[in-house]
Amino acid sequence: MSETTTGASYAAAGVDIEAGDRAVELMKEWVRKTRRPEVLGGLGGFAGLFDASALKRYERPLLASATDGVGTKVDLARKMGVYDTIGRDLVGMVVDDLVVCGAEPLFMTDYICVGKVHPERVAAIVKGIAEGCVLAGCALVGGETAEHPGLLGEDDFDVAGAGTGVVEADRLLGADRIRTGDAVIAMASSGLHSNGYSLVRHVVFDRAGWSLEREVPEFGRTLGEELLEPTKIYSLDCLALTRTTEVHAFSHITGGGLAANLARVIPDGLHATVDRSTWTPGAVFDVIGTAGRVERLELEKTLNMGVGMMAVVPAESADAALTTLADRGVDAWIAGEITERADHSTGAALTGDYAG
Repeated sequence: MSETTTGASYAAAGVDIEAGDRAVELMKEWVRKTRRPEVLGGLGGFAGLFDASALKRYERPLLASATDGVGTKVDLARKMGVYDTIGRDLVGMVVDDLVVCGAEPLFMTDYICVGKVHPERVAAIVKGIAEGCVLAGCALVGGETAEHPGLLGEDDFDVAGAGTGVVEADRLLGADRIRTGDAVIAMASSGLHSNGYSLVRHVVFDRAGWSLEREVPEFGRTLGEELLEPTKIYSLDCLALTRTTEVHAFSHITGGGLAANLARVIPDGLHATVDRSTWTPGAVFDVIGTAGRVERLELEKTLNMGVGMMAVVPAESADAALTTLADRGVDAWIAGEITERADHSTGAALTGDYAG
């Protein structure tokens, strides 16, 4: 071997440890904003610590856990060079799965995988995650940033997260609480949220040939701005609802659409009927459907169609539930009801036509 031959190194392989360290320093201020009293230590340890003695106030605490990502929406963030909103999408996907069973989100961890660490970009992603955690009332106790040169392009990235929540055992929500005659309350989404973007990208790029800079009159802004609208986070609103009125179940409307997700919390022998005429989906759903000539049923099994969360409550509690949500600035309405099926089948279905 020649004396002038340079040995292999981590840096030569494409991993920049110093950049990673700088990213951690830049994100610390945002992580601090999510701190809850139960969190011990700071960012940079090998594990996040949460003081479980806080759970002593529960008679029988049940821990709930959930994990998720944001799918191909990250590709739009990359193309637009906007990195500080995708984290809110991540938090929404995780914490609103937790709250479906009535659990209060306690803390989250994240995983950010990049082709090359750009400290400011990573910090911007974490900023969005932290802002989402604040909106959800949970702490961001740690995470991991991984650099994968050779596997991902220099500007490519992906995000994932996991969350933990707690619910009192006798307040656990779900199918066993639902009764015939219950009302189904819909809560408006902020747009597409974080599901169905493979279909959306196929329609707007491959079929319509649009650019993200395209001004879309129906949106009153560019296509890219509409598609990057962050996921609405409902966890604190749902928890407030459980404190002010009786709630039997929640359903987070994500991949699979409204009917399929609602069906997941409907018990055997009962059926949820949701009336399309009770709302008008946002413009983005019509634009995607028209541009791609997507059948309504295909849209409905892929996108949320303007509903991000649903609550099932006793009919006599519906007005109180709507008042609570209105006081919190949540656009909500009675969208359907629970009925008994003579054939003892279960599920959920949409009926009628959308308003407008």
